[in-house]
Amino acid sequence: MGILPEGEQLRSAIKWISDKRAETPGAGLLKLIEDACLKFDLPPKDAEFLVRFFTEKKSG
Repeated sequence: MGILPEGEQLRSAIKWISDKRAETPGAGLLKLIEDACLKFDLPPKDAEFLVRFFTEKKSG
């Protein structure tokens, strides 16, 4: 994958999670976020952002 500019990993993770949710509607959100954090080497603060992003998006 190489080194991505700051913030690009987070954008890639959001797209990846969105794609996975579209492919598998029953997939658990927290598991997808955990997998994305490992795949894109995200720090805990980005994991917290992803949780808020996807849960607030759904309720809002």
